[in-house]
Amino acid sequence: MADEFTREERAALAPYVTNLDGPVFALVNLPEVVKGALFARYSRSSKSLRRLFLDEFLTPEQREKAVARAVKPPPKRQPVKVADAGSERAEQLYERVFFEYGDDSVAQLGGVHLACEGASNILTKVLEWGRLMAYLEQSTRYIPYDDRPGGRYRYHVPAELDGPLRERYVRTLDRAFDTYRAWLPRMRAFYETKYPRDPAEAETVYRMTIRAKALDTLRGMLPAATISHVGIYGTGQAYEQLLLRMRAHPLLEVRSYADLMLTELRKVIPAFLKRVDLPERGGAWSRYLAATRAATQEVAGRLLDAAASEPREEVTLTDFDPEGEVKVVAAALYAVSALPDDELLERARKMTHEERRAVLDAYVGERLNRRHRPGRAFERTSYRFDILGDYGAFRDLQRHRLLTLEWQRLTPHHGSVMPEAVAAAGAEADWTEVLGGSAELHDAIVAAGLPEVASYAVAMAYRVRFYMELNAREAMHVIELRTTPQGHPAYRRICQAMHRLIAGRAGHHAIAAAMIFADHSAVELERLEAERAAERRRAGA
Repeated sequence: MADEFTREERAALAPYVTNLDGPVFALVNLPEVVKGALFARYSRSSKSLRRLFLDEFLTPEQREKAVARAVKPPPKRQPVKVADAGSERAEQLYERVFFEYGDDSVAQLGGVHLACEGASNILTKVLEWGRLMAYLEQSTRYIPYDDRPGGRYRYHVPAELDGPLRERYVRTLDRAFDTYRAWLPRMRAFYETKYPRDPAEAETVYRMTIRAKALDTLRGMLPAATISHVGIYGTGQAYEQLLLRMRAHPLLEVRSYADLMLTELRKVIPAFLKRVDLPERGGAWSRYLAATRAATQEVAGRLLDAAASEPREEVTLTDFDPEGEVKVVAAALYAVSALPDDELLERARKMTHEERRAVLDAYVGERLNRRHRPGRAFERTSYRFDILGDYGAFRDLQRHRLLTLEWQRLTPHHGSVMPEAVAAAGAEADWTEVLGGSAELHDAIVAAGLPEVASYAVAMAYRVRFYMELNAREAMHVIELRTTPQGHPAYRRICQAMHRLIAGRAGHHAIAAAMIFADHSAVELERLEAERAAERRRAGA
């Protein structure tokens, strides 16, 4: 049933909603705290949202100003200044519902876009840990790191380092960036010779493709200290959890950044973040996280053998359910039958291979592109992969959030990956020198008692051990996305191996076969088709 508003009420509401009469509308021109508080109050009121806003959030003075603007608008259209509309009421509501009663769910109702700049590649992984946030990160695939803004290369110098060790750190990283910078034009020239431009190819397409190829090849020289920019969108609850973790982190950069973020977030959603730095609330939580990390490290040091493990494949499938495919068949039938879950599983076990395949063929259907994915039945089985991939590939795979992923500390002791083109272009000696200097600096920092800080020095070509545990539906998404021809060769190789292991090692042939957009082709110029497509879109526009 539609609300009836007086002419004055309609004028007061107009700046804040996208329509005054329909059942669906958006809130506009309001602080995040007000939008969140409105929805929190909404769940406990019989009033419509528009009526609730008029009755409980807008002060009489604000209503009068809105009516005056509607009756006599300014001669030249001005943006409506409504930053304080309902804010006082919202703060009061959060004080009671969120802070006093502990109803955390209301902190999901307001969000903030936050720019986090100048963050090391160690810090960016901490920022991108949370599942319920959205991130975009500056890419080493598309942006060269050969400039020196302010007279120095773009890398983080840890505040924990001082004296001769700090000087050595700066010298070593400067030398790595110098080498990277010197080889960028040479690597572009190498690829231009190897892949000469077809006269029919657009100059822009060719230039961007060759540049991306050179950047992909050389990024392994860059250290984990290389700085990046990250854009984050998250709710108040997600930011609170992120800040609590960051405040417990062993690295000073991470803890300092948490203070900067808290300061800025409190300018937008202060009510959501009241607990973060209260000693008995957020402080206790952060101390708990720090204590459990330290205790686990201590017990691991006592109980685990320090000897290195035997050499192994880059990707290992360490855990899976042999009955996983049968369980997916049972789950696919659940919504279209009247049988209980356990009985469906028994029926699926008794089916022939052809019958189970018929169920999955129907459930998967005709997929016209990789975004056409089957439903939640594919979440009935999971895979756990232990991966030893270079840090550059890890950075890309770590950003997948609908899975469980953990990583070990970055060191040079798992070896490194060198693209074949490095040797072919004559860069092997320089590459080896950069990685050798990186490893020696890492070990020197560890010897000084700063193992966490030492990871900043490690070049991205070095391998890091991490695991990915994901259900079959998310595996389809990750594998198909990360094996596309325009993907980086390092993570393409990892995800191609994951796909083969699902079919071969787990024996889930039908599930693997459903991933029809997993691409196992060898690609010479990864970005070529993507740049061609971009050029076609530009021409069409």
